[in-house]
Amino acid sequence: MITEAIISMFTRYSCRAYTDKMPSDEALNLIAEAAIASPSTINQQKWRIIVVKNRELIEAMEAEGMKFLSEQVDRGSYDRIMSRGGKMLYNAPCMIIVPIDKTESNGYEMIDLGIVVENIALAAASLGINNVICGMISNCFAGTRSEEFKQRLGFPKGFEIGLAVLLGYAEKQGQPHELDYSKISFIE
Repeated sequence: MITEAIISMFTRYSCRAYTDKMPSDEALNLIAEAAIASPSTINQQKWRIIVVKNRELIEAMEAEGMKFLSEQVDRGSYDRIMSRGGKMLYNAPCMIIVPIDKTESNGYEMIDLGIVVENIALAAASLGINNVICGMISNCFAGTRSEEFKQRLGFPKGFEIGLAVLLGYAEKQGQPHELDYSKISFIE
């Protein structure tokens, strides 16, 4: 049976160009609630959900991330971003940052992180909000302003950047990737 959740999985794509339109607070609250509904190892929830609507902060983080990338010996990532318009965070009007607790590892934090950002992405898609799971956010925390950003974002003690999900409305509609059915096996 095809449900709204299944439709979201098949129609969602990674949006890399946003308009300035901000999703409603009601939608952002619902997406944040979907995030905390995520399962986690022994229900430890070694993550936090931080909804960021402050454009100045987003722009400062992006500038720091681009500065960090520009200083790397391998400038491949920097050059790729520059060839796409020079926006690591794609002009997204808001994002959800998911830091993870690094104080006591249970060995499953990264799996739990993947689950929570997928819940965020699918919840957003089901509400008609374009999104992309953003690993590049780590570059924003790799430079000299990392502690400042953690403080401004309210990271709990011992938490480090995990991932972010950029949210907003697409400049132009994209397409989901083509399905590769060779990745599926059935063993009977």
